[in-house]
Amino acid sequence: MHAELPRFAGSEQHALDHKGRLIVPARFRERLGSQFVLTIAPPDPCLALYPTATWVEFCGRLEAIPKKDEHYKRYVRYLFAHSEEVGSDTQGRVVVPARLRAYAGIERQIVSVGLLTRIEIWAKERYDFQTPPDGEIPGFIAELGL
Repeated sequence: MHAELPRFAGSEQHALDHKGRLIVPARFRERLGSQFVLTIAPPDPCLALYPTATWVEFCGRLEAIPKKDEHYKRYVRYLFAHSEEVGSDTQGRVVVPARLRAYAGIERQIVSVGLLTRIEIWAKERYDFQTPPDGEIPGFIAELGL
């Protein structure tokens, strides 16, 4: 039985500072812990913050995949080349490396979104604020049996 992993919900609009630092919203900081992982979130053009325990579980699932072909190897190399183990300073700031900002198209304005087991970091311009088409959510919920 797995230990209960942190869960995240809600969203917040904010900005990187002039040094490319992200202020992790206070609502997320405690659940993230003092050390966490900042990475890309393919196929979505955004970044993700994972608590260490969640990242360890994700890595375990990756390692357990039986078919480690060239597609698998390319994906794993790409993902881990764009992943950083980070921690926030006393003011809750995390430096977002330039290559990760470029991947996500982040210049200054961002949206942090709690998404169950991780926090997604979107460039405000890329984040879709539109509501899903009429009828899509009830149909999807029914399809999932929720």
